[in-house]
Amino acid sequence: MISRATYEAACRRALAMLDNAGIALTAAERQQVEVADFGLNDLEQTGLELIVYVNNDRYCAKELVLLPRQTCPEHRHPRVADDPGKRETFRVRSGIVWLYMPGTPAAPPKARLPKGSEAHYTVFHEIELRPGEQYTLPSDTLHWFQAGDAGAVVSEFSSSSRDDADVFTDPRIQRAPKIAE
Repeated sequence: MISRATYEAACRRALAMLDNAGIALTAAERQQVEVADFGLNDLEQTGLELIVYVNNDRYCAKELVLLPRQTCPEHRHPRVADDPGKRETFRVRSGIVWLYMPGTPAAPPKARLPKGSEAHYTVFHEIELRPGEQYTLPSDTLHWFQAGDAGAVVSEFSSSSRDDADVFTDPRIQRAPKIAE
């Protein structure tokens, strides 16, 4: 759970980063920033700020904002009934992002594992993405990612997003944000 003050500060920082990346947003979109601390109450280290443009039964488009060295924790998007699971493309707009998935591990990885959560990161094949570069993850692929020292803005294009169906390696994760008033 995060405090209202922490939530509002994260929204302001995310909007400033989107502005600096040249991402144009409507007034309504600027009011719809989601701040995900994943229930760990350590937003600076593990979290994500996002704006969802569209999410329907066929496709989804979002802007993801990662504060400096902020990590989106390890997870996968599994099959749900007849849906094979979310397939997603990340396209970096600003900053550097290190994306990790199964494969030959980086030695050493450029990302820093969040302190106290090291045991919940198991895949270390590293893909470095810079502005203008993109990578598409197949459905049901275990992955996590972290921004570099300046933070990052990433456009995500995917099949339908079902956050409630995501499977996180860390059992403490709560995907739906809770804000303390």
